[in-house]
Amino acid sequence: MSLDFKVRADHLLNHIDGTWTPGSGGQTRPNLNPADTTDVIGEFAESVAADVTAAVDAAEAAQPAWAAIGPIARATILTKASRLIEERIEDFAAAITREQGKRLGEARGEVMRGLAILEFHAGEARRMNGETTAAEEPRTIVMTFRRPLGVVGLITPWNFPLTIPIWKVAPALLSGCTAVLKPSPLTPLTAALLVQAFHDAGVPAGVLNLVQGDREAGEALVDDGRVAGISFTGSLPVGQAINRAGAGRLLRTQLELGGKNALIVLADADLDAACDAIIHGAYGQSGQRCSATSRVIVDRSVHGELLDRLAPRVRAMEIGPGDQPDADIGPVVNDERYQACLGAIENAVADGAKVIAGGDAAELGTPGYFVRPTLLDDVAWDSELAQEEVFGPVLSVITCDGYDDAMRISNSVKYGMSGTIFTQDPALMFQALQDFQAGMLHVNRPGVGAYSHLPHMGAKASQLGAPECSPDVWNFYTDLRSACIRY
Repeated sequence: MSLDFKVRADHLLNHIDGTWTPGSGGQTRPNLNPADTTDVIGEFAESVAADVTAAVDAAEAAQPAWAAIGPIARATILTKASRLIEERIEDFAAAITREQGKRLGEARGEVMRGLAILEFHAGEARRMNGETTAAEEPRTIVMTFRRPLGVVGLITPWNFPLTIPIWKVAPALLSGCTAVLKPSPLTPLTAALLVQAFHDAGVPAGVLNLVQGDREAGEALVDDGRVAGISFTGSLPVGQAINRAGAGRLLRTQLELGGKNALIVLADADLDAACDAIIHGAYGQSGQRCSATSRVIVDRSVHGELLDRLAPRVRAMEIGPGDQPDADIGPVVNDERYQACLGAIENAVADGAKVIAGGDAAELGTPGYFVRPTLLDDVAWDSELAQEEVFGPVLSVITCDGYDDAMRISNSVKYGMSGTIFTQDPALMFQALQDFQAGMLHVNRPGVGAYSHLPHMGAKASQLGAPECSPDVWNFYTDLRSACIRY
């Protein structure tokens, strides 16, 4: 399959009130292929505040009628959208690879996970229940029920340009909310294809609006007083800024932020299985996942043996464009990530870390953002590399002395997205589930890739608000009401 599929001119635009429309400021932003920056995918709208206002106008006008049709009818439309996405899987996968850089197999996997998440949420339509409870008075029925929050803003990142918009759009629409989606300016095409699929499935005009662009559009969405909630996935500093900006008007926020995830290898671990999990968790999608394995905390007694097995596999990984069949790892998404990865490696070496594999850029003959998969040993547990998110294919190895020391190191960071342990001791498996200060926990398996029907959530600075991909998500997109009825 060629990745040179034709990009429709309307998909370069915003989608407001059911119509593809250019940004009102007339500005555009080039969308570049990170594997070859001479490949300009298109010039996408760079929205200004007036575009966000128009999108919120449309969402506000459409919301009462959309809420009135009920969740089961709304789920029927979501199911139609799922079928259309499945029919267009190769277009979605090609778009993801071309603008985000991940390998084509990973892109197809993202589409399939997005479909599973959409299927899960559509099924929740018949379970958006309240409850009946006892009354304090005779001849009285007491019950609770849910009402949609209203207009919501959905701000999504570039690392999962299809899955994350789906896991926000699906519950927003199913709940009876109307939405303004603002995707990352690095992956505008995938978002446009998604909105097109929902439009083709019969989502009415104004119910789902797309505003392309960067900071100005995002700030305008947060600042619009008619927006009742903001669901954001991205960096901790931006999430904190959103929370501060909305605090004065009690804006409801759902924030999924960064991670600095540990995989613990104890002395009795299956080292081959641990190596498989480390390769998948640290270098899959070039390490650009909030749940990526970025720290391996290994017992001193098996440290050397683990590195002897792991290092040759890292060195043997083939780096190349996402459509290269034999590539094991693709580029990082842009120059900012490229420089951040190389800078983090340089600073770690200056702090005393030792490069075991990788450690530099890869020159492949095209102007792309390729960083070799990097393995660093002798990393101090409290060093900058061990504490701060890199979001790239850069893995730290930290030595520990037993379970208690390993867990101390694991919990020493401000984040708490994912925690993983490899051990054959059943008691320590279950003890770790109690001791990890993280939201998504794994035992003897890769620390990424939670099932589509399990909550996607973090702890500490990784999460604020209701978890996504969970029935608890209705606590964000709906308000609970109580009613007492005397008869």
